[in-house]
Amino acid sequence: MAEIVPFPKPRAPREPEPLWRQLVGAELRRRRHERGDTLTETADAAGISPQYLSEIERGMKDPSSEMMAAVAGALDLSLLDLTSAVAEGLAPVAAPARQQPSAFALAA
Repeated sequence: MAEIVPFPKPRAPREPEPLWRQLVGAELRRRRHERGDTLTETADAAGISPQYLSEIERGMKDPSSEMMAAVAGALDLSLLDLTSAVAEGLAPVAAPARQQPSAFALAA
């Protein structure tokens, strides 16, 4: 006779994680407001239109790395500063890290 295997229990639904572009946009807006800069001032310094910067800040656009570097630079931020700040904001949302076997354990 065949063994009856019960169905696995369904996972509890998780809150959807925010998109990277939304988190980056929110951080850029926060930093711009902290400095007291207008959208136009920051966009001019970055060499982009105020409309495009607004779309980036609202998470509507997924800018290239060159564009992100330009906007970050206009706010006196490095890409590392920006990325670290966004990653820190993800920490409470991130799922617990899974225990991964080390490369040494796999080689044994």
